[in-house]
Amino acid sequence: MTAPHDANTDIKARVLDAIKRRAPLAIVGGGSKHFLGREAQGEPLILGEHRGVIDYHPEELVLTARAGTLLSELETLLAGHDQMFAFEPPHFGAAATLGGTIAANISGPRRAYAGFARDFVLGTHIVNGRGEILRFGGEVMKNVAGYDLSRLVTGAMGTLGVILDVSLKVLPRPRETITLMQPSSPRAAVEKLCRWAAAPLPISASYIEDEHLYVRLSGTPSALAEARATIGGDVLDDADKFWLEVREQRRPFFGGDAPLWRISLPPAAILDLPGEQVIEWGGALRWLKTDAPATTIRAAAAKHGGHAMLFRSPVRSPEPYHPLPAPLMQLHRRIKAAMDPYGIFNRGRMYAEF
Repeated sequence: MTAPHDANTDIKARVLDAIKRRAPLAIVGGGSKHFLGREAQGEPLILGEHRGVIDYHPEELVLTARAGTLLSELETLLAGHDQMFAFEPPHFGAAATLGGTIAANISGPRRAYAGFARDFVLGTHIVNGRGEILRFGGEVMKNVAGYDLSRLVTGAMGTLGVILDVSLKVLPRPRETITLMQPSSPRAAVEKLCRWAAAPLPISASYIEDEHLYVRLSGTPSALAEARATIGGDVLDDADKFWLEVREQRRPFFGGDAPLWRISLPPAAILDLPGEQVIEWGGALRWLKTDAPATTIRAAAAKHGGHAMLFRSPVRSPEPYHPLPAPLMQLHRRIKAAMDPYGIFNRGRMYAEF
């Protein structure tokens, strides 16, 4: 493996060469998130070998690793110290990397109860569109004035710069976890989850599928016993396998070739659209399989103050993301121009114009 300093220098040199030639670069980690968004234009800039843990302080709950480091390796390291990524990131493949996860700002079942990936980013090293290596943030949580650029690149799908490494806050694993299952219509299940959200219950995940509600509880044995008495239902056997299937979209619902939409809504919103649905995050995340037109789906989401993304489809959409209002799109353009003035990085990955 190339030494870290040499690797950073090599990546910077590649970016500077691309700038000189005005040649766009398509950033590639493990390729597990390639299906998200639009197809990036440009020569591949492969970061899969830019890997390894730079620093890990279990006692301080801080981990710093290079962008190409496999998520599976980091999770094994954390588990050895009874720690975990709080946002429970999906992998969508064995080659999933830390950089790809942060670039996509992707979170799993625990997100509604613990926070999402951006909440746990403490700092980053990146190469910007001028070929400069910059450091944003650090290894402690702190308030900042203006843009927190380490979190701005989180979810930017590589359009603002090449992530070299990331510092993250990690959390201790809960002492005990159980999953309760009960029959329930989707509407009744969401009503229950909204009601329970106002109570001090140790809920760490929820999932509604096939007229059944699944609720995961994580915490101390006494807290779980009290919550179980409140929520009711039967204990689900082999719950770890179940939540892995939910996280990695291996449940039967996610099979087949129908377009899959990811719709974010207020939890209590009623989404009246054709197709099959499952519901996560206490009602705030709806997965919809449907052939309904994109305009119909997005209008229904917008009616409730939400937004809809075409998450996966047999035919790649030219507009997978919910269209932005003009003022917000103008802000995106200005940030892109400041970070990547020559339009080198992941051109067209999020929107056609940049």
